[in-house]
Amino acid sequence: MGRRSQPRLQIAVPVRIFGTDSHGQIFSEKAVTVSVSRNGAELAEVRPDLALDEIIGITYGKNRVHFRVKWIGRPGTPKAGHVGLLNIAPDKPLWDFPLSANVADDFQPGNTELRHNPRFRCQNSIEVHVSSGASFWGTVADLSLSGCYVEMPIPLEPGTKLKVGIWLGQTKAWAQAQVAHRTPGLGIGLNFLEISDADRDQIHRFLANLSPFAKKAMRPVGHK
Repeated sequence: MGRRSQPRLQIAVPVRIFGTDSHGQIFSEKAVTVSVSRNGAELAEVRPDLALDEIIGITYGKNRVHFRVKWIGRPGTPKAGHVGLLNIAPDKPLWDFPLSANVADDFQPGNTELRHNPRFRCQNSIEVHVSSGASFWGTVADLSLSGCYVEMPIPLEPGTKLKVGIWLGQTKAWAQAQVAHRTPGLGIGLNFLEISDADRDQIHRFLANLSPFAKKAMRPVGHK
């Protein structure tokens, strides 16, 4: 992130956000601004599970503009529930209050998720083994080289350490993982902590056959 060409106005106004979340579900939810500029905005009280670089819309009064998600606040930090957005149509007005002319400003989001590995939508079975001995089945809804989102009804706590086996056709890639965030009743986001070169290469080869956020069913025979 760093220095922006637009100054930010600290202001809290209610808005409505709409679009498709990281699981392909359509949403329309209320949120509130933290700061805005001609080219972007920081929002709080954002409930949908958004993906970096996803396009969402904001409605303010009678105006509607689309933004790209540039950063996401990490769960368990002061920025949890916050997102940073970039206006993809800066010439289209959204706000009905004046904003300052162009000057440089210092903006450090802090406590945010800046994804280095692209995510790919998929539908792969996964074995989830908790250190306590409990095991679960789930479905990988999106996958990257550094983590995945698992659809499962069990709300495992953030920070929980796991061993996971992701089915890639007829083989499995194993990794030590940690729960980064959870959506009760829907699923958990995982970060990979340890993974062998061989298993990482398996995932890399699998992802090479997908387009970002492409849906493709790849389940082991005999499992539903």
